[in-house]
Amino acid sequence: MNFLFLSSSGAQPESMSSIKHSITRSFIIIPLMATTLSMSAFTASVNNAVTPTVSSDQSSISGTADAKPASVGTDTDLLKKKESEEAAKIDAYFSQNGMPLAGYGMEMVTDADAHGVDWRLIPAIAIRESTGGLHQCKSVTYSPFGFGSCHISFSSYNQAIQNLATNLGGDNPNTAKHYGGKSTDAILKVYNSVIPGYASQVESIMTKIGNTQVPATTA
Repeated sequence: MNFLFLSSSGAQPESMSSIKHSITRSFIIIPLMATTLSMSAFTASVNNAVTPTVSSDQSSISGTADAKPASVGTDTDLLKKKESEEAAKIDAYFSQNGMPLAGYGMEMVTDADAHGVDWRLIPAIAIRESTGGLHQCKSVTYSPFGFGSCHISFSSYNQAIQNLATNLGGDNPNTAKHYGGKSTDAILKVYNSVIPGYASQVESIMTKIGNTQVPATTA
């Protein structure tokens, strides 16, 4: 029996033995070619492989395992920037309205942050109670916040600010039950429960402080 194979020179018969020889040869050649290609690819990958480098402290390969932050103290820098901007708004508001507490913005902001109090609350109380120190308590010293119903003296404005922040933040054991864990609105309703609308009045001032435009500084 003869099979017919097509070739470029036309149809020519081939014997069964010739066919078997061709088939056997194809099974031998193809695996050899595949093996050759596989070995070539393997050789190329070995030659092109990048040898990992160990960091100088031997803690990681290529220095990635113990990668450190791009910059140290970024959070601190952001906090300082935020506090500076807030203090500038407070001082600008006081200065624009001729109030004695101008210049104490940073003390108010840092103490508020230390005790978890809204940064606008302390200056707003000062404005509502004494017009920013213009009409502070006369019977005691350094009392622009009306704290203690004008029965408590302080040695400086800084001390008065620190005292107010400590109490409003719930960090004074003697007053923590009144202020601790409360919202700004709830704090104000405790701080002055006599004057109707006191809380909303102070909150309105807080909004004004927050919207204050700080004059551009000149070099």
